[in-house]
Amino acid sequence: MARPDKAAAVAELADQFRSSNAAVLTEYRGLTVAQLKTLRRSLGENAQYAVVKNTLTKIAANEAGITSLDDQFTGPTAVAFITGDPVESAKGLRDFAKDNPNLIIKGGVLDGKALSADEIKKLADLESREVLLAKLAGAMKGKQSQAAALFQALPSKFVRTAEALRAKKAEQGGAE
Repeated sequence: MARPDKAAAVAELADQFRSSNAAVLTEYRGLTVAQLKTLRRSLGENAQYAVVKNTLTKIAANEAGITSLDDQFTGPTAVAFITGDPVESAKGLRDFAKDNPNLIIKGGVLDGKALSADEIKKLADLESREVLLAKLAGAMKGKQSQAAALFQALPSKFVRTAEALRAKKAEQGGAE
């Protein structure tokens, strides 16, 4: 029978897998405690970075319905559980790994879909959700401004044309 403390750890990890939008597995071998603290800060406020035991984490991931990570639970493993914008945390991991080559991104899962280390790096290259929404809003506002200008131009052009016709008729009427 499993020890109660291990069962509780598995249940907690399974809950974290279920409540997270994404989870990224890393190997942290060779990093100091100070570097891990810096890494935790760089992930943003919507991510929790935890050093985990492979066997317990594998069981917890399977309980949460994530089986695609089974082969990545080797060596010293830590998991970044991301509850907010996964792009922000992926950028934090990528940037930290550039400065600290001892951090190795193994892979992860995003909304139930398995991600390779390369896919996580591509995710980090995306712009954040807020930036994308701002660009969309700007594009929509621009199109509305163009439409408003077009709708405003039609009546004013009609008025100018009608005034030119009236002036021409007045000239022709006065010339006869």
